[in-house]
Amino acid sequence: MRYRTLGRTGIQVSPYALGAMMFGAVGNPDHDDSIRIIHRALDAGINFVDTADMYSRGESEEIVGKALKGRREDVVLATKARFPVNFDPSGATPVVPNQSGASRRWLIRALEGSLRRLGTDYVDLFQIHQPDPDTDLEETLSALTDLVRAGKVRAIGTSSLPASDIVRSHWIAERRGLTRFRTEQPPYSILNRGIEREVLPAVEEYGMGTLVWSPLAGGLLTGRYRKNRQNSTHRSQFGFRHLSDERRLDAVEQLIDLAQNAGIPLTHLAMAFAITHPGVTSAIIGPRTMEQLDDLLAGVDVTLTDDLLDQIDKIVPPGTDIGTLDMAYNPPAILKPHLRRRLIPNRPAA
Repeated sequence: MRYRTLGRTGIQVSPYALGAMMFGAVGNPDHDDSIRIIHRALDAGINFVDTADMYSRGESEEIVGKALKGRREDVVLATKARFPVNFDPSGATPVVPNQSGASRRWLIRALEGSLRRLGTDYVDLFQIHQPDPDTDLEETLSALTDLVRAGKVRAIGTSSLPASDIVRSHWIAERRGLTRFRTEQPPYSILNRGIEREVLPAVEEYGMGTLVWSPLAGGLLTGRYRKNRQNSTHRSQFGFRHLSDERRLDAVEQLIDLAQNAGIPLTHLAMAFAITHPGVTSAIIGPRTMEQLDDLLAGVDVTLTDDLLDQIDKIVPPGTDIGTLDMAYNPPAILKPHLRRRLIPNRPAA
């Protein structure tokens, strides 16, 4: 396994990062099997593990903590906070005030919980899981700076932060003498290349590392989802709309043909693409089973030629997204109608 520097932190990480979202009740509830998968990844040379407090309501962190006993110093360990630990996407569980967000009050408490579940006294990378429009960026950076100075965190990062906020965060950090964000974790795949326009140029400008998630496009680039076919997979039970998006499925069919003609499994094509961009440090893999992990590890030597990359560009042009992932972040300006609609009396031109 070759290693890359995580931005300008000096920390060396593998181009494949092991994502732990599927360890626990949401994916693989067998702790012993999940631990075997983690050990297999570490033995293969992956030294970067990414989890979050909300994954299976903290269970993922507990599993990772068990797996890293005796191996903690060999691993670059990353976790995230922003959502309630008892996060429920259905909304059935009420959100308790002050138990989510990017405020000082919550982030300090969230990290303490993560450290306890992970069985460690520090994390190498502590990330804000998603932007929090209710908390000033300076407040967040101030709290994170204190956690770094306390030795509980080695570096701080963001996830799904728009390019404008990346720039603003560095301006605030420089002006106020605060620790700056060293990493960004955005979605990126052959089907979702929007970050090539502004986010990746911004992180390169500021010397940040980029840890991309969903390089297999939420499962679409596994080859198991085909147009006009009934799909029965673990992910399909969650009702994700991106798995049935006709535009995305049309592109997948073209990519399947391209991969077959090149003699490369689609998963290997997708992963090799994700780590080819010079702005990408690592791509997160999220296996649920040992079979899935072994399939992805079998593609670590795949190199995409310029001709193959040019053909991918014709299917999905650079800097464009085909549809969106259900899990992708949308800012308030998009989600809240009142922020994009004038009051009725002010709408006419005359």
